Amino acid sequence: MILKVPNESGLLPAAEKLLASFPGRRVFALYGKMGAGKTTFIKVISSVLGAVDVVQSPSFAIINEYKTMTGDSIFHFDFFRIRKTEEVFDIGYEDYIYSGAYCFIEWPEVMEELLPGDVVKVKISGEDQRQIEF
Repeated sequence: MILKVPNESGLLPAAEKLLASFPGRRVFALYGKMGAGKTTFIKVISSVLGAVDVVQSPSFAIINEYKTMTGDSIFHFDFFRIRKTEEVFDIGYEDYIYSGAYCFIEWPEVMEELLPGDVVKVKISGEDQRQIEF
Protein backbone atom coordinates (compact mmCIF):
# COMPACT_ATOMS: atom_id res chain seq x y z
CA MET A 1 0.00 0.00 0.00
CA ILE A 2 1.24 3.49 -0.86
CA LEU A 3 -0.11 6.58 0.87
CA LYS A 4 0.52 10.14 -0.25
CA VAL A 5 0.92 12.49 2.70
CA PRO A 6 0.88 16.14 1.55
CA ASN A 7 1.68 17.60 4.98
CA GLU A 8 2.11 16.73 8.65
CA SER A 9 -1.65 16.71 9.30
CA GLY A 10 -1.90 13.78 6.88
CA LEU A 11 0.22 11.61 9.18
CA LEU A 12 -2.64 10.82 11.56
CA PRO A 13 -4.81 9.04 8.97
CA ALA A 14 -1.67 7.32 7.63
CA ALA A 15 -0.78 6.05 11.11
CA GLU A 16 -4.33 4.83 11.67
CA LYS A 17 -4.32 3.06 8.30
CA LEU A 18 -0.96 1.42 9.02
CA LEU A 19 -2.06 0.05 12.39
CA ALA A 20 -5.46 -1.06 11.05
CA SER A 21 -3.78 -2.86 8.15
CA PHE A 22 -1.63 -4.96 10.49
CA PRO A 23 -3.66 -5.51 13.67
CA GLY A 24 -1.66 -8.48 14.91
CA ARG A 25 1.78 -7.15 14.07
CA ARG A 26 3.99 -5.52 16.66
CA VAL A 27 7.36 -4.93 14.93
CA PHE A 28 7.71 -2.15 12.37
CA ALA A 29 10.94 -1.27 10.53
CA LEU A 30 11.05 2.27 9.15
CA TYR A 31 13.26 3.06 6.19
CA GLY A 32 14.06 6.46 4.76
CA LYS A 33 16.89 8.88 4.38
CA MET A 34 17.90 11.36 7.07
CA GLY A 35 15.10 13.85 7.56
CA ALA A 36 12.48 11.72 5.80
CA GLY A 37 10.16 11.92 8.81
CA LYS A 38 10.63 8.53 10.49
CA THR A 39 10.65 9.91 14.04
CA THR A 40 7.76 12.26 13.32
CA PHE A 41 5.69 9.36 11.99
CA ILE A 42 6.55 7.25 15.05
CA LYS A 43 5.36 10.13 17.26
CA VAL A 44 2.00 10.09 15.50
CA ILE A 45 1.71 6.28 15.60
CA SER A 46 2.56 6.31 19.32
CA SER A 47 -0.12 8.93 19.89
CA VAL A 48 -2.66 6.71 18.14
CA LEU A 49 -1.56 3.87 20.43
CA GLY A 50 -2.17 6.08 23.47
CA ALA A 51 1.38 7.01 24.46
CA VAL A 52 1.47 9.40 27.40
CA ASP A 53 5.24 9.97 27.35
CA VAL A 54 7.07 12.46 25.16
CA VAL A 55 8.18 10.69 22.00
CA GLN A 56 11.59 11.75 20.77
CA SER A 57 14.43 10.32 18.76
CA PRO A 58 16.54 7.80 20.69
CA SER A 59 19.60 8.69 18.61
CA PHE A 60 21.99 8.61 21.55
CA ALA A 61 20.11 6.26 23.86
CA ILE A 62 19.53 3.75 21.00
CA ILE A 63 16.16 2.81 22.54
CA ASN A 64 13.34 4.71 24.23
CA GLU A 65 10.41 3.21 26.05
CA TYR A 66 7.08 5.00 26.12
CA LYS A 67 4.12 4.04 28.28
CA THR A 68 0.54 4.13 27.07
CA MET A 69 -2.56 5.17 29.02
CA THR A 70 -3.11 1.49 29.81
CA GLY A 71 0.45 0.96 31.04
CA ASP A 72 1.63 -0.93 27.97
CA SER A 73 5.11 -0.30 26.58
CA ILE A 74 6.08 0.99 23.15
CA PHE A 75 9.74 0.58 22.20
CA HIS A 76 11.42 2.97 19.77
CA PHE A 77 14.84 2.05 18.38
CA ASP A 78 17.28 4.20 16.43
CA PHE A 79 20.10 2.08 15.01
CA PHE A 80 21.79 4.92 13.10
CA ARG A 81 24.91 4.67 15.28
CA ILE A 82 25.01 0.86 15.35
CA ARG A 83 27.77 -0.49 13.13
CA LYS A 84 27.80 -4.24 13.90
CA THR A 85 25.10 -6.80 14.54
CA GLU A 86 26.77 -7.70 17.84
CA GLU A 87 25.89 -4.24 19.17
CA VAL A 88 22.21 -5.01 18.65
CA PHE A 89 22.52 -8.08 20.88
CA ASP A 90 24.39 -6.03 23.50
CA ILE A 91 21.31 -3.86 24.07
CA GLY A 92 19.08 -6.91 24.56
CA TYR A 93 17.29 -6.51 21.26
CA GLU A 94 15.56 -9.90 21.42
CA ASP A 95 13.97 -9.15 24.79
CA TYR A 96 12.23 -6.12 23.33
CA ILE A 97 11.35 -7.49 19.89
CA TYR A 98 9.78 -10.67 21.23
CA SER A 99 8.05 -9.01 24.20
CA GLY A 100 4.73 -8.60 22.40
CA ALA A 101 4.98 -4.82 22.75
CA TYR A 102 4.92 -2.46 19.80
CA CYS A 103 8.45 -1.91 18.48
CA PHE A 104 9.39 0.75 15.94
CA ILE A 105 12.89 0.55 14.44
CA GLU A 106 14.60 3.41 12.63
CA TRP A 107 17.63 2.52 10.49
CA PRO A 108 16.99 -1.26 10.57
CA GLU A 109 19.42 -1.92 7.71
CA VAL A 110 22.27 -2.86 10.07
CA MET A 111 20.30 -5.77 11.49
CA GLU A 112 18.08 -6.73 8.59
CA GLU A 113 18.78 -10.45 9.01
CA LEU A 114 17.61 -10.28 12.65
CA LEU A 115 14.19 -8.83 11.91
CA PRO A 116 11.33 -11.22 12.67
CA GLY A 117 9.62 -12.79 9.68
CA ASP A 118 6.41 -10.87 10.31
CA VAL A 119 8.04 -7.43 10.49
CA VAL A 120 6.14 -4.65 8.74
CA LYS A 121 8.48 -2.66 6.51
CA VAL A 122 7.56 1.00 6.17
CA LYS A 123 9.34 3.15 3.58
CA ILE A 124 9.12 6.93 3.75
CA SER A 125 10.25 8.99 0.78
CA GLY A 126 9.60 12.26 -0.98
CA GLU A 127 10.60 15.87 -0.48
CA ASP A 128 7.62 18.25 -0.63
CA GLN A 129 5.06 15.51 -0.29
CA ARG A 130 5.81 12.35 1.66
CA GLN A 131 5.04 8.93 0.35
CA ILE A 132 4.57 6.18 2.93
CA GLU A 133 4.70 2.65 1.61
CA PHE A 134 4.02 -0.51 3.63
